[in-house]
Amino acid sequence: MNLPSKLLEEAVDQMASLPGIGRKTALRLVLRLLRRNKEEVQRFANAFIKLKEEIKECKVCHNLSDSDCCSICNDVRRDDSTICVVEDIRDILAIEGTGQYKGKYHVLGGIISPMDGIGPQDLNIDTLIGRVRDQNIAEVVFALSTTMEGETTSFYLYRKLQVFELKISAIARGVAIGDELQYADEVTLGRSIQNRLPFESTLSRS
Repeated sequence: MNLPSKLLEEAVDQMASLPGIGRKTALRLVLRLLRRNKEEVQRFANAFIKLKEEIKECKVCHNLSDSDCCSICNDVRRDDSTICVVEDIRDILAIEGTGQYKGKYHVLGGIISPMDGIGPQDLNIDTLIGRVRDQNIAEVVFALSTTMEGETTSFYLYRKLQVFELKISAIARGVAIGDELQYADEVTLGRSIQNRLPFESTLSRS
């Protein structure tokens, strides 16, 4: 695609660097932005600059937040004794969309994937262990993707948490094997949260 302007080409290259956006789509989006007035484009750009400079990671659960502690961790109406372990913020949004879970969360920041060079040391596992050790936690729910990497991560966490006296469960298999949690529909995901199973019972099915 030969573009008539180096400035246009640079903007298209940057837009196309986002996942899921090809160069044709990137060109369409850039041209749409170019038709907006300067103030609108400035607000658009500033929103991302401000996001990058000011967004924080919750010091408790590693969720994204405007402050040191996220709104879910600060919510006194939530069940402090239950922690739902997820891969990233998209999974929190998916579960929250079901309206079926009232506990707290813990964001791992990924899953164990040797092929991608991601090991347990690269994830927020130590802080999870610390929360279970130091707080009155009654249940940890694994809500990780049902891929091989997700299952491997769940089993690793299960072995780490076995030393504590608490219930370890996993979401029910309403979510198909091999699926990523964030793509499950709300009804299926809600039922999976409600009907979660002891993690031990899921091992015999794997």
